[in-house]
Amino acid sequence: MGTKVLMLLCFLTSMRINSLAAQQEHREEEAEQLFSLQPKQWNGRVIEVKGGPESVIWVVQLSDLHFSVHQPDRALDFKKIVGPALQMINPSLVLITGDLTDGKSKDLLVMKQNEDEWLEYQNIIEDVVKRSGLDKNIFYDLRGNHDIFGVPVVGGSFDFFSKYSINGQLARRGNVNSVTLETGERKHLFIGLDTAMSVGLRGPTNLFGHPTDQLLTQLDSQLSQWDSQTNKPVTKISFGHFPLSFSASSHSGKSLKDIFLNHSISAYLCGHLHARFGKNLKRHHQSTSSQNLLSLQKFFQLNMQQIPSGSAKNCSFGAPSAEEFWEWEMGDWRKSRAMRIMAIDRGHVSYLDIDFKSGAKKTIVLPTFPLDSRFMSTSSWHQKYECQHMVPSSYETIRALVFSVSPIVSVVARIYDARPGTLNIVLETPMMKVVVDMSRGDFYAAPWNHKAFDDPSPDRFWLQIEVIDIMGRSTLSELRPFSVNGLTTKISWTWKEFFVMGCQWAELYYPIFWSVIYLMLSILLIPRLLLFSKKQYSYKSFIVEKGFFNGIAWVFQDLCRLPITWFGILGYLIYLLLFPWFIGQVFTDGEDKGYMTYMGWVVRSSNDNGNQEYIGSPDIMVVVLPHLIFVVLPATFVAGALAAERGMFKEHFLSLSGKKEDDDSGQMNKKSQVLDKQGDRRLKFYFGRRCIRKVLLVVCLGICWKHFMNCRALMKAYEMNPLFHFPGYSLAIPLLLAYTIYKTRRI
Repeated sequence: MGTKVLMLLCFLTSMRINSLAAQQEHREEEAEQLFSLQPKQWNGRVIEVKGGPESVIWVVQLSDLHFSVHQPDRALDFKKIVGPALQMINPSLVLITGDLTDGKSKDLLVMKQNEDEWLEYQNIIEDVVKRSGLDKNIFYDLRGNHDIFGVPVVGGSFDFFSKYSINGQLARRGNVNSVTLETGERKHLFIGLDTAMSVGLRGPTNLFGHPTDQLLTQLDSQLSQWDSQTNKPVTKISFGHFPLSFSASSHSGKSLKDIFLNHSISAYLCGHLHARFGKNLKRHHQSTSSQNLLSLQKFFQLNMQQIPSGSAKNCSFGAPSAEEFWEWEMGDWRKSRAMRIMAIDRGHVSYLDIDFKSGAKKTIVLPTFPLDSRFMSTSSWHQKYECQHMVPSSYETIRALVFSVSPIVSVVARIYDARPGTLNIVLETPMMKVVVDMSRGDFYAAPWNHKAFDDPSPDRFWLQIEVIDIMGRSTLSELRPFSVNGLTTKISWTWKEFFVMGCQWAELYYPIFWSVIYLMLSILLIPRLLLFSKKQYSYKSFIVEKGFFNGIAWVFQDLCRLPITWFGILGYLIYLLLFPWFIGQVFTDGEDKGYMTYMGWVVRSSNDNGNQEYIGSPDIMVVVLPHLIFVVLPATFVAGALAAERGMFKEHFLSLSGKKEDDDSGQMNKKSQVLDKQGDRRLKFYFGRRCIRKVLLVVCLGICWKHFMNCRALMKAYEMNPLFHFPGYSLAIPLLLAYTIYKTRRI
């Protein structure tokens, strides 16, 4: 029977997956046709950067503003701080990488668009542009997942981003927008990506970026636009909202990472994760030679820096450089009040994250060379240095950008040697301002002998720059290690940083899902099949022959002896695989409802032809996996434990009353008799009071409380009634646990 059930499940599941693939392909074809009609007049825009110094440009990134009607301080601080800061920094571009508004209710459970927040965003940005004195055309903003919550169709009445954002007002309609900053020495290409859902679900099942094949084709084309022109070197930067760990693959299986590696961009700037997960939300990507589809690198990257597939030096003419790039997630404005300044100095890319929680800054120092060996060194720069292919002039000076509201009187660079175990100053040199006819900012440099700091240890030497303004205020840059030969200091993630940056969640969803399903089917069906074997597993057999397998078999065979509970759990698994989990309101307007399965949401197609489509995968994993792992799986184990505890209590009760059950031999094992005598007093206490059962009842309460909180959040998020819109999802587990508790109360 169990084998037939398993075969039936596999057949029906394969049918559902084939149907999903066909519908997904049809949907992406429609999306590609829609995107091909969007205007491209802003693609390929070139801005000539006027003024010096010509060797360096700098831009500002802001992310995750989350302007909210319930938290007005976010917008007020933005208005008060960002305008004057931009005026002092004078960047060539301002990039706002998503989650412009919050779109959440006061209790954080209802997630849909709020036009008042968008009006506030529009007004605040207009004020910031005015106070900064910058051209509005250099501002670029992008959608985040919060900006598409509950938006049924891009361009519709609830798509407030298209109406109130900077990109919307300036008619930048495409999902890929490029701008090139050109100086006399080189080009700096910036590509902005909008990978938010084309059909915006309400949260929480709206968490991932969803690049389409059409978007990836456009991205590939835009990154190639200067490849045929070799008169100036090109530095390529991309920016978007979603980290690659929270970006799904396209229908053809391609990813943003594939495109970025193919073009060896310098960096991908993103947001989304916020600072609460850690300060080291950075990741170095490098191509590998592994063609194994089951390679763990498809699912995990254990450390911030990826181990290269080969490190042999190849200095031959035309040798290919390493395919690599850095991914730099920045903090958030929402709580951290963070701003990033990124500089490109003769191809060397550096950045500084600024914390405005304590208020505005009088002076900001951004060292641009040498680079921080923890987060900015690359294999290609190391190869260029080893092969002496680097531009010598870019190594001859220590350089830094200084932004200040007051005139600067002194800039000093200090280099420390950390080899003795303490920091000892080995170089202290004044830095002189680079004088140009028309300056965009203050750029300081100091000559040095970089070969004296060529060392195989990437964290032996540390750099710090001190700036003193005319008011006597001293500002120190962050003390940071550097490596002139491009070696990288190894940094390990914390477990939270690894969880959000090192795991490819879009790739992990189905393996985790099916692992849990197969585990549960195994612990239900295998003990059931063993009931038909000669050897039976029970508390008595476990006492005689202890072991992990014997214990598991005993617990779940006892569960099989509660047929309603056993069939109820198996039926619930079949329900979760084959039927909708719940029906809810997925859009802001409240007209159409959709239903969710483990493969995604089924909603009415935007072309009003009545077609249904699956969307929101793997985003629905935030509902599916917690329910399976923290509710269904523990409930199954607890039900088995309750059944086993009843069997234990029954055996103990019979042994005390002298009413032994008949068996074939009529004798108990001597080993079991000795154990009964030695542990009689202890067993009397535990079994007489049934302490184990009481502990299991507390665990049951915890599981039900977790399930109740999940249901409460979903009820509010999708405006559902548990009795009408998701009775199976909400009631099955509590009822099964209640029945099991009732049936095991007595022997």
